[in-house]
Amino acid sequence: MALTGALVVGPDANGRSVAIVDGRVVAATPPGAAHLACADGEIEPGAVCAHTHLYSGLAPYGMPPADPPPHSFLEILERVWWRLDCALDEQSLRAAARDYVARALLAGTTTLVDHHESPNLIDGSLAILAEACEQLGVRALLCYGATERNFSRQEARRGLAECRRVVASPLLRGLVGLHASFTISDETALEAGALARELGTVVHVHVAEDQADVDDARRRFYPGPLERLLALDALPEGSILAHGVRLSHDQVRRAADAGCWFVHNPRSNEGNRVGYASALAAAQRVALGTDGWDPDMAAEDAALRRLAAQNGDANVDGRLAMGGALVAERFGAAAEPLAPGSLGDLIVRRDGAVWRVVVGGRVVVDNGVLATADAEAIAAQARAQATRLWARMATI
Repeated sequence: MALTGALVVGPDANGRSVAIVDGRVVAATPPGAAHLACADGEIEPGAVCAHTHLYSGLAPYGMPPADPPPHSFLEILERVWWRLDCALDEQSLRAAARDYVARALLAGTTTLVDHHESPNLIDGSLAILAEACEQLGVRALLCYGATERNFSRQEARRGLAECRRVVASPLLRGLVGLHASFTISDETALEAGALARELGTVVHVHVAEDQADVDDARRRFYPGPLERLLALDALPEGSILAHGVRLSHDQVRRAADAGCWFVHNPRSNEGNRVGYASALAAAQRVALGTDGWDPDMAAEDAALRRLAAQNGDANVDGRLAMGGALVAERFGAAAEPLAPGSLGDLIVRRDGAVWRVVVGGRVVVDNGVLATADAEAIAAQARAQATRLWARMATI
């Protein structure tokens, strides 16, 4: 069931109704609107995953462990994720993106803020992601994470050029991506900031995820990666900084004063053994991401609260909801969810489970089933492409 145009969802069990016209919430029910009943359900705003990697979508399908096992963050990158992204081709990337998007929607995640890398498939890679997002019906912010870790400055230039190719649509906006400070030159950072300003967008970058990023910046005679990016004018207001584990409270406040967003990725940080991002408590504009883990934001929020309690962090309320304000900023929409002028993205839960999902006024999950494609066929294709991908990884 896919409805577009004018749609009214509700009233729900609490008497709440939401009217959507042309993808935005409106105050009054328009005449002739389609109605989607949910008297035994509860309407909620759609969840936002504010930092992820669609290219990791095949990881749940039997990704082999690194051999030998990694013992540091850099070894995890080198032996796992950098081998995976180098092995991606068009078929595996398409399968990964479609599977990840399908799982996101079924979990009630209506927006993905993606950060992509595929060094041997740069040109056209974001078009593959855009197609998957638009066909299945998820909202997305897309960028390529420019880096010099494989092919030097030429690789970075191609990554930035790929960011330029994202075509804005009702569901899509483009960002300018940088992989991380420790994999780029000053020239690439300068070019990223300039490109973001030219395109009227912001930079999306990993910052201080691990001590290696801090040590690299200091070797370059900067106090840290944040100071480096700020000094190089690479962070236009509204830029998105993922992780921030190795930042101090003062550094976080400085980035916040510059208008930056932070994205906390608790499950990934725990899995990579990089620590807990305690200093993010010094900022208000902190959203929640998965860094490529499963896109169930309720599970990510539960992990955040568990880890926050273990680390004595009492300032994590609202991080899941803040993702909506981040995305609204990029789409020029009202920040308050489900208020007039906001994005028409919502979920309906029945007995706590995701029952229906609406993105931009289009029903993309109905009765707990993906409405825009065959989820079982998508998963089958993902399994088939995962087998190919693991074989390719073994040769790298």
